[in-house]
Amino acid sequence: MLRIYRLLCQWAIVLLLVLNITACASSPGEDVTTLTLSGWQSSPVEKQLLEQLLRDFEATHPQIKVRYEVITDQYSDVIKTRLIGDAAPDIFYLDTLEAPLLMHRGVLEPLDRYITPEFDLRDFQPAMLNAFKYKGKLYGLPKDFSTLALYYNTEYFQEVGLSEPPKTWAQLQEYSEQLTIRRSRDRRIQRYGYGMVPELTRQAFVIRAFGGQFVDRKGFAAFAQPKALKGLAPVIEQYQQARTAGIPSDTGASNVSEMFGQGKAAMVLDGNWAIPYLQETFPRISFAIAPVPTINGKKGTMAFTVAYVMNKQSTHKEEAWELISYLTGKEGMKAWATGGLVLPTRKSVLAELGYPNNPLYAPFVAGANYATLWQAGENLSLINQNFNNQFLSALLGEQSLSEAMKKAQATANQEIKASLY
Repeated sequence: MLRIYRLLCQWAIVLLLVLNITACASSPGEDVTTLTLSGWQSSPVEKQLLEQLLRDFEATHPQIKVRYEVITDQYSDVIKTRLIGDAAPDIFYLDTLEAPLLMHRGVLEPLDRYITPEFDLRDFQPAMLNAFKYKGKLYGLPKDFSTLALYYNTEYFQEVGLSEPPKTWAQLQEYSEQLTIRRSRDRRIQRYGYGMVPELTRQAFVIRAFGGQFVDRKGFAAFAQPKALKGLAPVIEQYQQARTAGIPSDTGASNVSEMFGQGKAAMVLDGNWAIPYLQETFPRISFAIAPVPTINGKKGTMAFTVAYVMNKQSTHKEEAWELISYLTGKEGMKAWATGGLVLPTRKSVLAELGYPNNPLYAPFVAGANYATLWQAGENLSLINQNFNNQFLSALLGEQSLSEAMKKAQATANQEIKASLY
């Protein structure tokens, strides 16, 4: 009986050893690295597209796993707080607005030593790439870009006998008058000729068209200067006096894309991201896209871009570079930009996907050559907030444009000076 008991114990030990070996073989090995990637989500389609790209990356890089996190609110504040607490992700989105501050603070890993000739850095749009350079070092690789162009409803244009889009801002104002529809009974506006956004992101290039600045060389607000006011004045006049321009809230819309899609505006300035939105949400709308009309005889628009950057405190820098180089390499960027939601920052991919020859996308591509990049020092976020608050007040007639801009400029600069001490 004792012999049988000993044999059973021996077999039990052998069985436990076999099970342990099998478990170890089937569980993830110590060589598998998990990276964290944080970003925001502009649409469910964008999230699905990135998740597919990450699955493809993991399939070709079996020793690297990626945990993707969408930060839905106060993205920049969340990232900054985590950077201070050494809890930031290995890789994260960074837009041009916030890039100067984080590059200056030294919390990002320079990417220069990782980049090889085969990566072909010269393939990127120069202006978009330079937005993430600081003191001769490169801190981010732009994943995509967008500019602004003029959307116009071709059906509405035909109704009033207009055969082509406006070429100048004076023409846009004339067209707006023809395209605005007012009820005969109370003159209430049913459709605006032009839908606008009263924010610095859409007005900065207007300021520059007249030689003005929105931020001076020292990083202080400068939009209350006479040249800047000269660019902004026609915007106010068209809204208040001609009443041929409206803002989304005037029509119950949440943004100009929706305003345009609902037929509440015949023309709007918007980014290329609005194309798939309009096609999916308002499939019956007939529209075309043209370059932004010239202002003061000058071409102008805005450019926006976002980069992948690496946390300097990451303990998996080589693996993080593998992911960044995959997402911003030619094949990865091609997969990312195929759907039309964004424009690729690599010139070769842009050409391969045919965007420069696509009538809907060509105006956005052309605009990159003369656009005002949404970046101007470390204090632009604060300056932008003060501008938006006071410019809207002026637009609504609560104060004059000059008073509003002086107040916004003074407040912004006081806050900037306070932050220096």
